Amino acid sequence: MENKTVLIIDDEEFFIEPIKMYFEGQGVSIITAEDGLTGLNLARSEAPDAIILDLMLPVINGFQVCRLLKYDNQYRNIPLIIVSAKDTENDMQLCEQSGANLFITKPVNPADIYEQLKQYF
Repeated sequence: MENKTVLIIDDEEFFIEPIKMYFEGQGVSIITAEDGLTGLNLARSEAPDAIILDLMLPVINGFQVCRLLKYDNQYRNIPLIIVSAKDTENDMQLCEQSGANLFITKPVNPADIYEQLKQYF
């Protein structure tokens, strides 16, 4: 995954930092956004190679961000992994219906996210 760019959309710095450090150590560039609207705009302007998305976000929630990207032909092929503390069966079904490629429950090890993401490249 070296030379790839990943957008992390999450409002919790303590979640973002370990992932950022691990991924950058693997040669991956990281872009971050702390709310759904900023993340959506960054996804559209930067066209990252992959997106890691939380569900509980200010301004626009993760379900909405996911749907807006996955139902747009220009961005639908960007791998999108939802990483969230929300883990009900309903949440997982909504993620699938929204077009997410994968759903991972927090807490999670950055190396595990990296390994899961590698399957898309």
